[in-house]
Amino acid sequence: MSDFAIASVAAVACSVPLRQAVTQGLGQAVKRDAVLVKVTTAGGLTGYGESYNGRAPLAVAQTVNTTLRDLFTGMDASQTIAVWDRFESRLLANHGTCAACVCAMSGIDMALWDIRGKALGVPLYRLLGGSADPVPAYAGGFALGYAEPSAVAEEALASVARGYRAVKLRLGDTVRTDIERTVAMRAAVGDDIALLADANCRYSVEDVRAVLPALTQARVGWLEEPFPPYQDRSWRAAARIATLPLAGGENCYTRYDFQRLVDAGCVAVVQPDLSRCGGITEALRIAALASAAGLPVCTHGCHTGLNMAASVHFLASIDNAWYFEGDGSTDNPFRTRACSASYELAADGTVTPLEGPGIGVEVDEEFIEGHPLTEGPAWR
Repeated sequence: MSDFAIASVAAVACSVPLRQAVTQGLGQAVKRDAVLVKVTTAGGLTGYGESYNGRAPLAVAQTVNTTLRDLFTGMDASQTIAVWDRFESRLLANHGTCAACVCAMSGIDMALWDIRGKALGVPLYRLLGGSADPVPAYAGGFALGYAEPSAVAEEALASVARGYRAVKLRLGDTVRTDIERTVAMRAAVGDDIALLADANCRYSVEDVRAVLPALTQARVGWLEEPFPPYQDRSWRAAARIATLPLAGGENCYTRYDFQRLVDAGCVAVVQPDLSRCGGITEALRIAALASAAGLPVCTHGCHTGLNMAASVHFLASIDNAWYFEGDGSTDNPFRTRACSASYELAADGTVTPLEGPGIGVEVDEEFIEGHPLTEGPAWR
């Protein structure tokens, strides 16, 4: 085997509890689950990636540890296109863009890019042809959920105090409470902070119609995911009445789902998750689709520092980058303990890619091993 041959592929599913439960459109989050992927070459190079857990972290990890491990062992780790093509021809061709397989592949692909950067001794953004120019960030993740308007406003102010110049609130509760929180947050943060909104697929078209005047009055920058990505008719109806941009894509898999999303002409902001869409290789293709349509790209991601750091590298390397979704939560050991620093927020609310080789994040494997997957749903 050559030094770059893939010798092992392994994933581990793990969990950490939340010190304080957060309620959003998906339910009440009581823990964080994550799937970390490790790829090692015959020459001893190691790369790490994150696979989105999809509320089925054990299934995603086992897909890595069985089917994909056997499919890729022996291939050249530097040939990311060839690895992805084998995945597509052997799995997608028969099964379509099924969630578990693409999530599993995303973590492997991310790890392969980490290996490529380490082999050359260069950071990922340089490998992708990017620059270290700053990328604007907003406070997202497990934050700004369903709480009293005054409490949500206070949390938003805390994010602003940490340096964020944009924050995202969660909608999808009731139209009345959504409007109350929107008004309270805008009043709290003032006119100079960008305000974004995410309905977590909880709205009907009539809900969108009812909430739009308040969102417009509050100068909300976008309405994210009012519906699931497969409800084409609802998206088209909302696009006809929308008075602000609609955003979506975090729940889409591969460029084929995104091609459909872009072709529908309903989404003005494209939001791939590098741990879910197919990895960095596929995210670059998605960014090109969006660029050809004149659409900006913002990344989604809120679990481990691997995804976050890789997302900054990715955004620093495409021509149509907009926002990076920062971690608005102060309760995320997968960012602060399992991984070394994934990004640093500047005073102007921007982030820059890490300068270490590859993704630039070190993983504390002892921490991961000490936090095995706990049974039960992460959202209730």
